[in-house]
Amino acid sequence: MSYSRTRTHQISKKRRFRKLLFVNVTLLALIVVAGGLLAAQWSASGGVDGAPGGRSEAPPASAPAAGNADEPSGSGNANGTPTDPGNAGDASNGTPTGSDSDAPGTPDEPAGGPADTQDQVTLAFVGDILTASTVGSYMDKNGVDYPFEYAAASLQAADITAGNLETPITNREDPAENKTYVFRGKPEYLTGIKNAGFDVLSLANNHTLDHGWEGLSDTMDYLDDAELQHMGSGVDAEEAFTPVIIESHGIRVAYIGVTHVVPDGSWKAGENHPGLADTYNTKPAVAAIQSAKELADIIVVMVHWGNEREQQPEQAQFDVGHTFVDAGADLVIGSHPHVLQGFEYYNGKWIAYSLGNFIFTTNGNSVTQQTGVLKAACTKDGACGMNFEPMFAHNFQPSPMKPEEGALLLAELSDKSYGAKVDEKGDLIPVSAGGGKETP
Repeated sequence: MSYSRTRTHQISKKRRFRKLLFVNVTLLALIVVAGGLLAAQWSASGGVDGAPGGRSEAPPASAPAAGNADEPSGSGNANGTPTDPGNAGDASNGTPTGSDSDAPGTPDEPAGGPADTQDQVTLAFVGDILTASTVGSYMDKNGVDYPFEYAAASLQAADITAGNLETPITNREDPAENKTYVFRGKPEYLTGIKNAGFDVLSLANNHTLDHGWEGLSDTMDYLDDAELQHMGSGVDAEEAFTPVIIESHGIRVAYIGVTHVVPDGSWKAGENHPGLADTYNTKPAVAAIQSAKELADIIVVMVHWGNEREQQPEQAQFDVGHTFVDAGADLVIGSHPHVLQGFEYYNGKWIAYSLGNFIFTTNGNSVTQQTGVLKAACTKDGACGMNFEPMFAHNFQPSPMKPEEGALLLAELSDKSYGAKVDEKGDLIPVSAGGGKETP
């Protein structure tokens, strides 16, 4: 079992912090001692009037100066098996066998730049991102930025942008057995994702272990190298459930990744077992949310769930989503069905049941090509204004829809939403009790 460089980075940060703290304390002590000696010398000479014939001047003391604490390439084609699988998946939503994961740990410190005085942070979310199979072939031919050419401006406009990475990034080839579709992407494809404006990616889904734990560990390491934050996987349950915390405009946003789609129980992270953060048992995820509430202002849970190509959520999605909000989540963002599902305004918070495909192979079903960018403008108290920008992915390139087509899609999403509607501008609007579709 290989180590996770993510955990190693966390340990290194702790060590650097302790070293820096020791150096600063030592310097402070030296300054205090030097100041005491200077004061004693001054006092012994009688102060300003002590020396005969005029002012007695002590020689200047010099304090020591404080010092500072101390794109990969890949080979082989990123092909799935078969080459162009379309949007069919390989995992049911039945509870697999395997050990339950433990309660989560907490991160060392938030990632991101310095805070400022603005009073809100803007977040962007997309659904499934597959940089493999036919998509990978197009990236090889047209460049790693190709899939994001028409969507990058929207993604980059947000302070923090997140998505679900639906493929391992590795040069290893150790395909999982008994899986219909097995994917593998090249490390250089992450440059395109980074350039597009993404900051954080969830790895909790039914494909990131397509080439085993070694392949997933490679993925985490390559993401670290690309300076892309990630969550939802780890060397054990503690790491898998640990949130990424990013600070922007003085607001700390925690991202937690979990999956309700696990092809095999061995994929689940346990106390001494690497894998994914799963939510068949919601207690570990609830504990992660509650722990994150002590560290961050806004809690985002990205969850892989539901039935493929079903445009209505299943009951388990409602149950799990409500549980997360009740535990303290401010936003719950879903993926996996490969089609768009509606939104829900529940207890003052927003749930997006499925953002569908964003970058993915297609079998010609245009519904699976309907996609978009969900945008949130959130204040420090977790209140979020929401907007959905409709897009259509042609040749694996999401681009804004024409106004009339976008209006039709927004109206369909409004009809599919619960306790909310979507207006012609894409704004998500809460609907008072009895005025909108209720959760079944």
